[in-house]
Amino acid sequence: MKSTLLFTHDDRLKNRPVSFKEVDEQALHAIVQAAVNVELFTIPLYMTSLYSLQGMHEMNSKGNDFYLGRTWPGMAATANPTTDNEKAFNAVFSVFVAEMLHLQIISNLAKVVGYEPKFTCEPLQDEETYAWKCYGADKTVLPHILDFEDCVEPFNKIKVKTGPMNLEQMELFLAIEETEGDAEKVIDPNKMAKYSQKAPFDNWKPGTDLPWFGSIGNMYLQLWNYLSITYTDGLTLWDIVFEKGKVNGGPAVQKEIFNPERIDPPVKPHPIVDTNDCDAKDAGDDEYPHIATSIQNTESEAALLDAMNMINGITDQGEGGGVIKEILERMNKNKSANAPMNLSAVQEQFRPSCPVLKNKYPSYTATGADAPSAKADARHTFGKMDHFETFGFVKKLIEKGDITTWDQWHAAGNSWSAESLQTAVYNPAHNPQLPASGDIAGALNRLKLNDTADGKNFELFSRASTGAIAGVTKVLNDYFKNPKTKFPYPSMGGSGDRISICWAVFGKAPDISLGVTSPDDKPIDRAEHLYHACQGMSLDDTLKDDPETCATTAIYHTCKGSNDCKTEGGCGFVQLTTGGGLCGGKATAFYKTQPGWLEANAALPFSPPADNACKTLGGCAVPISASQMYPALKDGEEYRMQLYDFGDKPGFKPKSFGILEYEKGELVYDVAWKAYRAVLEKRGLPVPEKPKPSDLRLAFPPST
Repeated sequence: MKSTLLFTHDDRLKNRPVSFKEVDEQALHAIVQAAVNVELFTIPLYMTSLYSLQGMHEMNSKGNDFYLGRTWPGMAATANPTTDNEKAFNAVFSVFVAEMLHLQIISNLAKVVGYEPKFTCEPLQDEETYAWKCYGADKTVLPHILDFEDCVEPFNKIKVKTGPMNLEQMELFLAIEETEGDAEKVIDPNKMAKYSQKAPFDNWKPGTDLPWFGSIGNMYLQLWNYLSITYTDGLTLWDIVFEKGKVNGGPAVQKEIFNPERIDPPVKPHPIVDTNDCDAKDAGDDEYPHIATSIQNTESEAALLDAMNMINGITDQGEGGGVIKEILERMNKNKSANAPMNLSAVQEQFRPSCPVLKNKYPSYTATGADAPSAKADARHTFGKMDHFETFGFVKKLIEKGDITTWDQWHAAGNSWSAESLQTAVYNPAHNPQLPASGDIAGALNRLKLNDTADGKNFELFSRASTGAIAGVTKVLNDYFKNPKTKFPYPSMGGSGDRISICWAVFGKAPDISLGVTSPDDKPIDRAEHLYHACQGMSLDDTLKDDPETCATTAIYHTCKGSNDCKTEGGCGFVQLTTGGGLCGGKATAFYKTQPGWLEANAALPFSPPADNACKTLGGCAVPISASQMYPALKDGEEYRMQLYDFGDKPGFKPKSFGILEYEKGELVYDVAWKAYRAVLEKRGLPVPEKPKPSDLRLAFPPST
């Protein structure tokens, strides 16, 4: 039976010779990768401007008052925002999260049509250094979509660059998020032929660039055209790729960041609740309960309807709006379908559920008590607006003149003081092991004032930001392949922290075009060396760098899931010395037969920072913040860590040799130093004096 959702009556798409099947499938896959690139492209771009907004935030967590009276540079979402900076942050934060949703949706669709999406590839990034190549003061291209130099004025003046939240950036963001009809109007009529190719593309060959789409909506329209191609044997391209995408006759691998119950449904279904009722109970865990975000159907037509709804979700919320309406009109014109959709701007079904957000993303006061959810407030409020409307709202705030960004704050002659990092309840006697706020302020000032003529400090912060983003994209390469790989949630937050602190210290955006490593850096060679997680803790006596230097930027990371090797684990969230699961995972038994383990019925020890036995263990962020403390454990867990020494190269095989005890509220670096000292003492080597915190470690905020 012919599909009622495809353009099977279109003369251009029917009766195609079967000899084109292979090249058509490759063209479809190229379009899908282009869509992945487009969605990914917006995320660092929007995030960089988001964190340019000047402001401070507290580091609060449930049941902890660790950082009572202290604040750190950088804004965060706010419940019930009052200032224009708070409103602008909430608005753009909502768009930023929605772009992650779009990236998940198109990646799941890629898997359904038999393609492995890539997240660290050209034309966005250098595949070796993870440098972002698509942004810059001389860049004018929206990848695959449009060259602004081909547009009418004033659009032909737009540059595709990272920068502060100002009117220039708003014009770029509004151009990206234009509706389908408006996007076509900005192209110079004399250049329109360049953007007018229709599927199947004439003379396209695998490995060559796709034709320009002209708009994001048209990209999805051409994707649908390719799915609709009907061959002389009666099969459509959708028929072919959908079968290839299945795994052992079942659905393709699908991943869910936002709607986990699609993959792991509850035993008892949740009651239907009003998604606008923020106080509704038992609403479940699906943030978008009425939108298809993955495809679980194995029946072709049902799966195709899910695919259409997924594209509708992307284009209705943001860029390319109107394309599904055009698809439906073409289908109805061909009398192929009476599609079960009623389209309107940001339909209710595409908005996030307030009660789910409130439950999943709680906020806390500085004393650890419950507080109104800031992320729920931001996403529920602005989830009612499409992205074009949201950026229009922010543009009006900027025009009003009450928005302040970090570049403006620095240009006004501001600098850091102890008082700027304190609230009214600050008490230096509260957790006195923490660095004094005056010491942190001094570090923030020195990093800028003492920077070298060629900007080595700024370069370091830029490369750290690139590395933090790579901590997400590298994991995504495996995330959509492997059902067991977890999403690197801490890396997403850590990326914002790295970008935010660069803005706050230097008053400018990190240069993520630099890549993780410099051409002058020695290549990482883990067969030859054990690299260290932080200041002065190298267990490899062949590395002759300054003992007080921190980890090389190539191993900086913000999540245990992006920690690549033994002895490189960092701070924050202790993890059992079991397995090698990624962020959020506690994996299966590991090294359990080695000497030094506790009896089988005792609580398992945790993995120590900077002395971890394998990748993804040992905690999260590197370098270790001087302010990072260990939180309270759950009932039944014990404040104990398994110590390891390491054999010779090339394997550096870990061998457990003892237990290290630690306490709630102890500084993570101090615990790491204890583990380092224990290894040196076991080896019979002298223990150096513990170094004072570097300015870098003082400046970097703790994780929560």
